[in-house]
Amino acid sequence: MSTFRSFLGSFSCLVLFLGLCGISSIASASTSVQFTMKTAGDGVGTVAINPANVSCGSTCSGTFSEGTSVTLKAAAKPGSIFAGWSGACSGSGATCSVSLKAATSVTATFKAGSQLTVENTGGYAGRVISTPAGIDCPGECTATFAKGAAVVLTPAPEPGTTFAGWSGPCTGTGACNLTLGESATTAATTFEIGFATAATSINHIIFFAQENRSLDNYFGAMRQYWKQLGIPDQSFDGLPQFNPTSGAAPLFKAPPAIPGCNPNNPPPSDCVWDPTHTVASFHMKSVCNENTSPSWNEAHVDWNFNDQVGRFPPAKNNGFVKTAGHDARTNPGHPFFDVNGKRAMGYWDGTDLNVDYFMATNFATSDRFFHPLMARTEPNRLFLVAATSGGYALPNGSNAKDTAQLKAKPIFAALQAAGISWKVYVDPEGTGCAAPYQTSCLIKHSYLSGFTYAQTIVAQFPQHIAPISQYFMDLQNGTLPQVAEIAPASDAGFDEHGSVTDKVGTNVQRGANYTRTLVTALMGSSSWSSSVFFFTFDESGGLYDHVSPQPAAVPDQFTSPVDIPPNSVCYTVKGPTCNFTFTGYRIPLVVISPFAKRNYVSHTVADFTAILKFIETRYGLPPLTNRDKAQMDMTEFFNFNNPPWMSPPAVPAQNRSNPCYLDRVP
Repeated sequence: MSTFRSFLGSFSCLVLFLGLCGISSIASASTSVQFTMKTAGDGVGTVAINPANVSCGSTCSGTFSEGTSVTLKAAAKPGSIFAGWSGACSGSGATCSVSLKAATSVTATFKAGSQLTVENTGGYAGRVISTPAGIDCPGECTATFAKGAAVVLTPAPEPGTTFAGWSGPCTGTGACNLTLGESATTAATTFEIGFATAATSINHIIFFAQENRSLDNYFGAMRQYWKQLGIPDQSFDGLPQFNPTSGAAPLFKAPPAIPGCNPNNPPPSDCVWDPTHTVASFHMKSVCNENTSPSWNEAHVDWNFNDQVGRFPPAKNNGFVKTAGHDARTNPGHPFFDVNGKRAMGYWDGTDLNVDYFMATNFATSDRFFHPLMARTEPNRLFLVAATSGGYALPNGSNAKDTAQLKAKPIFAALQAAGISWKVYVDPEGTGCAAPYQTSCLIKHSYLSGFTYAQTIVAQFPQHIAPISQYFMDLQNGTLPQVAEIAPASDAGFDEHGSVTDKVGTNVQRGANYTRTLVTALMGSSSWSSSVFFFTFDESGGLYDHVSPQPAAVPDQFTSPVDIPPNSVCYTVKGPTCNFTFTGYRIPLVVISPFAKRNYVSHTVADFTAILKFIETRYGLPPLTNRDKAQMDMTEFFNFNNPPWMSPPAVPAQNRSNPCYLDRVP
């Protein structure tokens, strides 16, 4: 608490600085009034008095002519705040005026506060503004607020820049909400240049979605991988048994375990959900697994066996074993060994998928990236290129309501209209398409075949659909288009999908090696310096993930599916997850680019239509639907000021030594 001296008494020179010494010469000889000014509180401040035009830091008094108007202005010292007036003045405004008609006393109260400093470390234009007011600066500024105050800091990038994120007590790219304590708090920010002023930074956008893997299934052991390699830990929401016991949240918990199949109901009975017999998360030894179903019904059972329409969000994610057991027991013509669905709880680690873990660690990744719809591959793939499934929750041709191709505009139609070069590369191995490859054949093995625009491509733009060999030639010749999609090599067995028959195992290490081939070819080309390669998966495949799907924007006029048959979840009983208002489950994401931040983890909720938003942001295109319009633009993954990877890292060879078998688990 500040100590204020008493200046009452005979008006010695101790009050000279108040302008009150000799005040009797100012006062009227006939009528004068007494005025007293003092300060209170545990803070420090001054009060300027006019007439007198000086500062007052303690109690002082004097006489003025009756009717004199005295103006007081309070100013807190650093570390303190002005808390308000009492006596003849009131309120918390810094200025107060008093007309002296009788003896008058005024008290200014100052309180010790919490000091908040904000610093822009990015070197590009942008402001940070606080609520309540106090912070409003493009560089470094400091303000003091009341202890315990709730302060909101809002980033305001200038045109052409992007807010890249907070450090200190806040994370992410949204508003920073703080509750100030006793000590000073620092919240540093970084503004990084955006595409409006870096139009030449990214000239090639490649996106590649493999098949049917959840984040926990592939990247659940990420923090174990970091620990083993001595990489500093940071927040990453993988499987909880790999979290540390202290440090960045989330922290350690036992391996998740969810209800399995009742052993009293073996095949040919369907799997009966049984909370008394649980299956815990475990490490898969085989790099092949029998398929698990991500279809509409199964995805809703996965959400919550007892609430499949989502009336009580968030999801409990407790139905994965049940649906995997059901799929094994009812798979026509392809009986599976794992009739109890245990495979749904398996995961691989950084030794098994060493290339994927290496890339996710060296470049940028996310622990909040979702597929757009709680359904299987086909409708999610429609979202990948058009930000909508046109009202479909089932694959084209499943019933009479979804046999038509979609009239929705895919991103490639928008690119074509804007004069932006593009291609879709298809691996023809196993497809039956033969050289010289015809567009009419190759396009059937891309998911553009679900759109009426496919007919336009075949008739007018056949050169835009090319075999995968052309991708490597374009890299070699410097002719890579501005936007490219690489279709999954499903017919070649490289798509990492669960094995649909026990006769042939789909090996995830072979798929990871295929991805490595695509990425390292880009790294070794002249296009690398201006490219980004988005690597993700089309959906989670019915494999366990512990994070609930998230609310999402309805893409278009189809608020709910048009093609749900009578035997499906949501046909008679409705709920939130029956609409296009929730994402699907989490999927892996790696953002590979010379501009990708090192070892960066985004915690911003997004689905993979954010890739479309990135394309639209880069090339100035309007959104396709409300779904991609609502996404982040993904610029938080990049550092355009100081690109970390102009010289790309040496990607290790993919481990190919793990066994592939399907007749036992793990």
